[in-house]
Amino acid sequence: MRKLPPLNSLRAFEAAARHESFTAAANELCVTVTAVSHQVRQLEELIGRKLFERSGRAVALTTAGGEIYPLLRDGFDKLATAFSHVASASESDRVSVSMTRAFAERWLMPRLERFARAFPNVTVNIHASEDVIDLRAEGIDLAVRYGPPHGGIGQTVLLEDHYIAVAASAICGSGAVQIDQFRNKPLLAYKWKNPAFSCPTWTSWIVEAPHSHDGDFKISWFSEETLAMHAAERGLGPLLSSNVLIDEGIKSGTMRRIEGPTMPGYAYRIVELATIARMKSVRQFVEWLRQEASDFASEATSRPMAA
Repeated sequence: MRKLPPLNSLRAFEAAARHESFTAAANELCVTVTAVSHQVRQLEELIGRKLFERSGRAVALTTAGGEIYPLLRDGFDKLATAFSHVASASESDRVSVSMTRAFAERWLMPRLERFARAFPNVTVNIHASEDVIDLRAEGIDLAVRYGPPHGGIGQTVLLEDHYIAVAASAICGSGAVQIDQFRNKPLLAYKWKNPAFSCPTWTSWIVEAPHSHDGDFKISWFSEETLAMHAAERGLGPLLSSNVLIDEGIKSGTMRRIEGPTMPGYAYRIVELATIARMKSVRQFVEWLRQEASDFASEATSRPMAA
């Protein structure tokens, strides 16, 4: 017969260790912070070891806590996997995915109907956010995250992008498009959410682009990438954009590339919980994503970006 501590104490400890916060653990478990603290203290008394170092509102695992946590986390993951195998059809035929708003709107949405046609019984839930979320806590099956191509465990590269200058066809005229055509309009730009990224800038782009040195350009800033893209599509000015996100506009002819350099970007990576056996619907969605990304990369390579 297994001798186990109370399940509530184990759940409280695992959640607090995962979040590194009693408050976040309490929110997840729908109990009070006092209840989480009580359950953890009960577990510490039972095993005779201190599991957390407490400093005000902050908590950190002790050596003993650090030894127990990964084993307990993996154990809960295995329990979740076991129950997922006997879940109802309605539960197994869905996939929840997290990604940035721009990627969801600009790359996934134009393609999602194809997935719906290929897998009509699978429901896709989209969580669009710039924040890096805890997949376990939010009930998310996988995420598509943007950043350096070399990620951690359970991460594979889906797409790598680069940055080009574009403008709405309605304000480009005929022939080759030059940046000097837009002296009477501001250059559109947006604030990157992650300050750690070395993002492409209009300043560095213009240095390499053919242009007149007579006067400076103005820049109009937007707090959100999607807002800047909508502004560019409405002819408010040119935009330095990821080729992945602007590709639909280039293909449709509503956007045109401005002559100038191609600047390096980052990578879209698939992030999964390595310890959880994937449901069939998740496997299908990941395989479909990879095929769509492969088709996109092949087409983008063979087709010139300029109109």
